Amino acid sequence: MKAQAQTPVPIIDLFAGPGGLAEGFSSVTDRNHQRAFNIKLSIEKDPHAHQTLTLRSFLRQFPLHKFPEEYYQFIRGELSLSQLYQRYPAQHATASHEAWQATLGVTPEAEIDKRIKDALTGYKNWVLIGGPPCQAYSLAGRSRVGGIHAEDHRVHLYKEYLRIIAAHQPAVFVMENVKGLLSAKLNEESIFPRILDDLKNPTTVFPKFESAKYKIFSLVSQSVKKDSDYLIKAEQYGVPQRRHRVILLGIRQDINEIPGTLTTSNMVPLQSVIGQFPQVRSGLYRSFDRSEIQTINGVGKKKRYYNNIKDSFSKWEEIVTAFSRELLVQMEMPETKMDLPSTIGEEFKAFEISTISADHPLKEWYTDNRLGGILHHVSRGHLTQDLKRYLFASLYAKKFKKFPRMVDYKLYGRDLLPDHENAESGKFNDRFRVQLPDEPATTITSHISKDGHYFIHYDPTQARSLTVREAARIQTFPDNYYFCGSRTQQFHQVGNAVPPYLAFKISKIVLNLLSPSGND
Repeated sequence: MKAQAQTPVPIIDLFAGPGGLAEGFSSVTDRNHQRAFNIKLSIEKDPHAHQTLTLRSFLRQFPLHKFPEEYYQFIRGELSLSQLYQRYPAQHATASHEAWQATLGVTPEAEIDKRIKDALTGYKNWVLIGGPPCQAYSLAGRSRVGGIHAEDHRVHLYKEYLRIIAAHQPAVFVMENVKGLLSAKLNEESIFPRILDDLKNPTTVFPKFESAKYKIFSLVSQSVKKDSDYLIKAEQYGVPQRRHRVILLGIRQDINEIPGTLTTSNMVPLQSVIGQFPQVRSGLYRSFDRSEIQTINGVGKKKRYYNNIKDSFSKWEEIVTAFSRELLVQMEMPETKMDLPSTIGEEFKAFEISTISADHPLKEWYTDNRLGGILHHVSRGHLTQDLKRYLFASLYAKKFKKFPRMVDYKLYGRDLLPDHENAESGKFNDRFRVQLPDEPATTITSHISKDGHYFIHYDPTQARSLTVREAARIQTFPDNYYFCGSRTQQFHQVGNAVPPYLAFKISKIVLNLLSPSGND
């Protein structure tokens, strides 16, 4: 049978983060140019991501592309968030009910089930989306803790997703996770095949539910021959980032539709999406002084000492100019006058010039003509010694068209090596990673909230890591997407998200399953 769902199709979003999947699904339209999907419930435990979810849900209460003028006043700092909500109490009430701060695996199951049942109001053909937290499966996470451990609750969080499938039986589900899931093992058993079997037949894990069975499809291959056929390489589908994620499409067994697959497109280079932003310099906040080994309870531990620096353009210019002259001589590059930016940026900067070219494939996706500026484009403060490393990395990339490894830093001066135990071990050979302008960026991860070492801007005159807005562009969040919380919390949300533009493309495949006659 065909699914024959009415639009908008209800969606439940689990482990929602700041709403990357929901943004993609809620952006696709039906033949009547109305939203084809309706996010009925988003569940997220992080308070700052939940605030972002609530705000975006509030905006979805208005017609597509017709946000209220007060939203732009809020972005410009002319209204507070509470004042914005006070202007539209009905829309805020709906959003507050839809975006729910709760913790799957902790919040009582009966409470979760009631919220889902109430949100669906009897709909049978609805969609479940989400990505169970994946740190336990990630290659970096496994490296840090020496593998995967059964006592790590994050290993089993996919079962919270599975339980909701078993209990509520969506017509379709979309589940996202890290590439490391494909190679992860627990007690010498590969995890991925077991997860596939569980998703195909949820009753085997939750026998109290008489759940329908599911067929699991790849979104990139019509014929699955190996586990890696479930891996989506985002850069092949219009996302300016080499983000490789496992995304599973599950279809309830009574639905006889065969899904389509994503259509490849030209790779989008980084410079094309952030190169027209106004230049901002890095900030200053301290300089490394020295380190020494201190013995506490018989254990030696390195203690580092720093000197605080008051930030100013004149001080920054003095430091960067001196580093630049030294490095250009060492690298045998011609000295040219550097036109250095004087500002670290602003949370909102009025800017009338387009920040993306008129013929860019993502122009319509990013651009909001009512925005009138740039949001969240503020640089971090950096350690003085890191400024030299960032400057070196960008100059090296300019000369050699690749990013330098630790051995290259050492070659051009030992002071370019960080005061780190593993600096020369090879373990963190790409600890300072400059992004190359003519290629898609490397994967934006939540680590960007801790430091910018893996996300150095390619422009030597700026000598800094990426801003929140640049990271959001790489993740394909629209330019009017506001992230709540501090800059660290904003980075964390951006890094944890599914690229909305990729979700948008996936949503079209899902809509064709549920309404084969169409979407735009």
